[in-house]
Amino acid sequence: MCTRALWTESGHGVLVGRNMDWREEMDTNLWVLPRGAERVGHDADPNPLSWTARHGSIVATVWDTATSDGINERGLAAHVLWLAEADFGERDPGVPALAVSLWPQLFLDRCASVAECIELMAEQPFQVRPLVEPRSGRQATVHLALEDATGDSLIVEHIDGSVRLHHDRANTVMTNSPPYDEQLELRKRYTGFGGTQPLPGTTEAADRFVRAGYYLERLPATRTPERAYAALLSVMRNAAQPFGEPDPDRPNISATIWRTIADLTTGTYFYESSLSPNIVWTRLADADFTSCRRLDLAAPGLLGNVGSAFVESAPPEFTLS
Repeated sequence: MCTRALWTESGHGVLVGRNMDWREEMDTNLWVLPRGAERVGHDADPNPLSWTARHGSIVATVWDTATSDGINERGLAAHVLWLAEADFGERDPGVPALAVSLWPQLFLDRCASVAECIELMAEQPFQVRPLVEPRSGRQATVHLALEDATGDSLIVEHIDGSVRLHHDRANTVMTNSPPYDEQLELRKRYTGFGGTQPLPGTTEAADRFVRAGYYLERLPATRTPERAYAALLSVMRNAAQPFGEPDPDRPNISATIWRTIADLTTGTYFYESSLSPNIVWTRLADADFTSCRRLDLAAPGLLGNVGSAFVESAPPEFTLS
């Protein structure tokens, strides 16, 4: 479930797209989260990570309880995607705890670049703690993609209780299972990546990984930013899962319910619901990062630049335990 694709060759800056695939509605809303916010990373752990937000961000939440996608005012973006193999390990009480609902938000709050994300993990170690997904009762097993306005890219996975960092500008696509290093090996079978097999056509994560990478590498530079956004959307839609009942024999495959495009160069964040023909966007330069503001995406008539439609709100109630 989910696909992320980073495009640095559009001719109009650094762009990243993300599909959210899930088997039910997630009541997603957009939030402006301010500088200076004080956060506690886990409310049930005696040794929680705590921090103060340096940078404002615009994020897409799920059930207003977790940051799943977003961009900060310095051009760093973060995306959480499902990974069935994720294993965060046994709790080490000597390391501060961070609930997975705030994992991407930590980096958006504190870092301006991928390099700073790596420095943060080295200088201020923390342990990501999984949560139970409230609707299904399943443990939320995820991995994290980070990228910045220079085109740098980092994928963070926890496998067998150990952290794996995949830091390379060439890491432009991420989907789901299997883990990232195995995805790279599987991709070598296919035309365009050294192999002879034709491009795979299913919505399985490994097939989407190959297909998104193939088409992303072949996108031509465009004349205008608008065409660049449309070009990346064409790749994201190719990797999307159509509507339909989830297959009980394929529990990690679900319909694409929304997608985002983040322009890391201009600080523009686009959102498209699969239930609406309208695309909305907002610009970080226009956001007021002195207070928390919320955009109700279920409100009727949303279209185009919705920066003025955010309303002041209490902060989201992040699920922390």
